[in-house]
Amino acid sequence: MKAARKKLGLGRSLLLALAVNAPVWAAERGEAAPQCRLSAFQNGQAIDLQRLKGKVLYVDFWASWCGPCAQSFPFMNALTHEFHGRGLEIIGVNVDEDVADAKGFLAQRPGHFTVAVDGDKSCAERFGVKAMPSTYLIDRNGVIRYVHLGFRPGEAEEMKKLLGQLLAEKPAAASMDHGIVSASK
Repeated sequence: MKAARKKLGLGRSLLLALAVNAPVWAAERGEAAPQCRLSAFQNGQAIDLQRLKGKVLYVDFWASWCGPCAQSFPFMNALTHEFHGRGLEIIGVNVDEDVADAKGFLAQRPGHFTVAVDGDKSCAERFGVKAMPSTYLIDRNGVIRYVHLGFRPGEAEEMKKLLGQLLAEKPAAASMDHGIVSASK
């Protein structure tokens, strides 16, 4: 019980630190996804979100102490199995202070998707993460199309519907600015 309270205290501290250190703006729907680099949890390989343009991204910020995060892992695993072949890339971004906590979490709830570490929390700061989990759906052009805070199993069907719509879209032509057609001539 004492360890659980300590983790909750650390979690609250992390969210407070993210909120205090977050940029004045947060990544919002309709904007280009922030540039950020992560490290793959298993092998430390660099992950650059910008290099994944052309795929639909489901970027989910999570922590081991987060109950709804634990509930979201089976859902993300199911999404991977259903949509990966159609161009979906799920990246679960861990923001734990201690990597051992994330390892323990993953031992109980393995992810069948890319699990990344945001060691210095710069990616979470650029996205303006305010809650755990925070999910960002990014289209094939690198534009944030949906932001969701928290996880409730009852919302899974709506999320699947949104992903299906994004996966059905074709990438925009090079003349478009971040997927938004310019009205100027």
